[in-house]
Amino acid sequence: MYKNVIESYSGYIQLQGEEWWDEKTIDNSFPYTHEIKKRMLEDENVMEVIPRLESFALASGGSSTKGVMVMGIDPSRESLLSNIPEKLVKYHLTESAIESLKSDTRIPGKTKDLLDLFKNTYYANDQRLLSDLRLDVEESGTYIPALREHAGISYHQIITGEEGVWLGAKLASYLELSPGDTLVLLGQGYHGATAAGKYEIKGLIKLPITEISSSIVYLPYDIAQDLYNAGGNITSLVLHLGNNDDKEIEQAMGRLEAKIPPGTRIIDWLEMNEVIIQQMEADNISGVFMIGVLYLVIAFGIFGTVLMMTAERKREFGVLVAIGMQKKKLASIITYEMIYVGLLGVLIGSIICIPIILYGVQHPIVFKGELAVMMEEYDFEPKIVFETVNTYFLWQMFIVCLMVGVALVYPVRKILNLKVVNALRA
Repeated sequence: MYKNVIESYSGYIQLQGEEWWDEKTIDNSFPYTHEIKKRMLEDENVMEVIPRLESFALASGGSSTKGVMVMGIDPSRESLLSNIPEKLVKYHLTESAIESLKSDTRIPGKTKDLLDLFKNTYYANDQRLLSDLRLDVEESGTYIPALREHAGISYHQIITGEEGVWLGAKLASYLELSPGDTLVLLGQGYHGATAAGKYEIKGLIKLPITEISSSIVYLPYDIAQDLYNAGGNITSLVLHLGNNDDKEIEQAMGRLEAKIPPGTRIIDWLEMNEVIIQQMEADNISGVFMIGVLYLVIAFGIFGTVLMMTAERKREFGVLVAIGMQKKKLASIITYEMIYVGLLGVLIGSIICIPIILYGVQHPIVFKGELAVMMEEYDFEPKIVFETVNTYFLWQMFIVCLMVGVALVYPVRKILNLKVVNALRA
């Protein structure tokens, strides 16, 4: 979950103005120069730098207005992080589009019955639309032209240096705007200057989080600088890392702090995503509780088996001791026997599980229909991918063996404290 947020928005490390994170105003931006870019890229773990200029404005599309977050981005480099170009809306099932599709003979009857369920839904790719409408992907050559004709909307790339904006799909719906229309932005610029401009809408962006989709406007960062009279300033510089392990991030932070110019600071994902960290900690606690319950069930299962075995063989143990076997010898035999049974159980379980796990790694469970739509709404890919056999898997084997070892204490103590007369009467 946290990777979905970090790798699609904040990144693992950012260079910001000293006061920006505490007070997000355009006045706390900093100059973005070629020297800063060069210094950041000198680090061995920094593959690319992604500039951003963030601020707020009042957006208008006629009689409707709304406060929005304006995100100035470098379209080419932003694809390394949030991959906004792949989220451009290609289809919109409006009421008129649905009526046109219902009258098109190329669309199957079963699909026409589903259309009303997806009214006003936006789609950024063909596969998702075909899946929701239960259309055969292999026959997409027949259906896609009809869908494009009735539900397709225009979209274009925004280019650095060229005026144009992308709108969140929900924001466009609220303002009743579509690609080709004009969006007016009005706000406060750098050091109190007036920020005002009007831009052609190049396309709509489908985002999984409704709050963002209903309040985001993207435009090239150099155009945003002109809008806010910010000169060459930006509010943040996201550093795209080659290795995002915690240790590597910490080492990169130490190296970069010596290179940053005055008036700026280096901030990592832990500080930028405190809410997510709290959610992760809560999830970890609940996970520990659940696996603790699972271990408890397994432990009682093992101990119950050992308890039953000891009780049923009490007379056998008494006979063996009565004919001369030493209790220590008998205890060691039972110990070897239980270790053998425990290892055999772990081995059989592993032989059964490992092929299933390896198959699951190569063939993830893919969800379709409403469940897939729900997962995508939360920015999750609609599939379950198996984790391969690793140290976590081996640790479970070790813990089960440890449980067997602990359970052995009971029969060993029973044998060592065995009363032969009582055992023979059992």
